Amino acid sequence: MTKQAFQVALQKSKAHQLAATMQRLVAMLPTTAQDQFNQGTASTTTHIKSTYRYGDSSTGYFTKILPIFMGFFVFFFVFLISGIGLLRERSSGTLDRLLATPVRRGEIVTGYMVSYGVVAIVQTLLIVITTVWLLKVQIVGDLALVFLINILLALAALAMGIFISTFASSEFQMMQFVPIVVMPQVFFSGIVPLDALPN
Repeated sequence: MTKQAFQVALQKSKAHQLAATMQRLVAMLPTTAQDQFNQGTASTTTHIKSTYRYGDSSTGYFTKILPIFMGFFVFFFVFLISGIGLLRERSSGTLDRLLATPVRRGEIVTGYMVSYGVVAIVQTLLIVITTVWLLKVQIVGDLALVFLINILLALAALAMGIFISTFASSEFQMMQFVPIVVMPQVFFSGIVPLDALPN
């Protein structure tokens, strides 16, 4: 905040110095050139026109960050559901019984990825549809790309949740991994502008 105020004061000071230099230069001109300069500056008026790429003048802060939350919620919920779901399979003994069958480990993991992937895609579609049509959030660009990016994000969260769940021995321990995995997503999602963070 102090840095911003200092920059504004510095810009005002430079503007005053520039205006004083311009007045000195105009005073050095011949009288006819001074008259022409004064007529030119008097006739020019500046009009500022605001255009918006997203929203309009009444768009609030929450409306601007809601599309960011859409992707963040997709990542967060899919990560939790997939991680805790596979952890329950392990703690209840279902995974041990599956490993005793002639099915390969890769096929078991692929089966979990496919089954949880279908659930993740349905959940992603529900979140996007609710955000766009129920909450009336404006989406700039192609809606199909919004679906595609969120589905890819859900599949990445699914893989990460299954991977992290192999290190956890209980649901509580799985919750302890949430800050390690989810907190970086908060910083990289756009909620916190990275250029405003200290170096």
